[in-house]
Amino acid sequence: MTEQKNIDTIRTFHAQLKERLHQCIIGYDDLMDLLTIACLSDGALLMEGVPGTAKTTLCKFFAQNIGGKFGRLQGAVDVLPMDVIGFQKYHQDRNTLTFSEGPIFSNLFLVDEINRMTPKAQGALLEALAERQVTIDNQTLKLPDPFLVIATQNPYEMEGTFNLIESQKDRFTLSYRIAHLNVEDEVSVLRKGMASGLDPENYKADGLLISDPAEILNMQETVRSIYASEDILAYIGDLVQETRKHDHIKLGISTRGSLALLRSAMAYAAIQGRDYVIPDDVKYIAPFAFSHRIILKRESALGGVSIEKIIAEILGTVSVR
Repeated sequence: MTEQKNIDTIRTFHAQLKERLHQCIIGYDDLMDLLTIACLSDGALLMEGVPGTAKTTLCKFFAQNIGGKFGRLQGAVDVLPMDVIGFQKYHQDRNTLTFSEGPIFSNLFLVDEINRMTPKAQGALLEALAERQVTIDNQTLKLPDPFLVIATQNPYEMEGTFNLIESQKDRFTLSYRIAHLNVEDEVSVLRKGMASGLDPENYKADGLLISDPAEILNMQETVRSIYASEDILAYIGDLVQETRKHDHIKLGISTRGSLALLRSAMAYAAIQGRDYVIPDDVKYIAPFAFSHRIILKRESALGGVSIEKIIAEILGTVSVR
């Protein structure tokens, strides 16, 4: 079993991080949880929402409060793979090549509006997300550790977007669809914007919550030791199997997806102060681990069937053994 002091460290870190994030960001409690979960489970997070819903602001403020190197790439149709991973630079005077690193060589890499990049540029992220490395000119280069990718995207129906292919979406541990704020939160944003603005630079706290990336690695090691019983493993297996045989689903959850659900549930248990996973952890994480991986049958999608409702139905019918 995991030492309780390590669990307490994770819970305190998350609580302090959310407190700082709420200085600048109104609402989005679930998203703040998912940022920490993706970080502690050595994963990646995909966020979808219309422009102007604080996706980028939240990511910048998150990076501002943890140590390590921060890299950012703005998605656009003219972005090339070398803009992501870097390129070889030729020095004529020395007749040598040196590698100039792209923004992906960072501990926290934010890809803003990823689906405004062409599939060729999106593909440059595939190896990095799967293997934490990139290959250029037949040379394999390891990425920094820890390595967290946060990507934002606009809804697919908006102009100038390119759908992520299934293999790319599957490599994102979790996804979150950002909705507009309710009236009360909207008014709070207006009040805060009128008083001090919403630029994260206006809310810098004294010191970083984590000054050394090695602290993240230690917390990740703690999360990997969180206990998940055989009943929990079987419950996850049953949920995944149900997505593969559901009448409305063309493509269910992959084995990578089931592992993402387990690891994320372990991280969620840790930020709740527990050294073991309970079924409610799995139920909370499942919609965020499943929604971007499930593909509906054509007739179901045209008939207005909702992926969110299907996931809720599966969670309501599958019970713990």
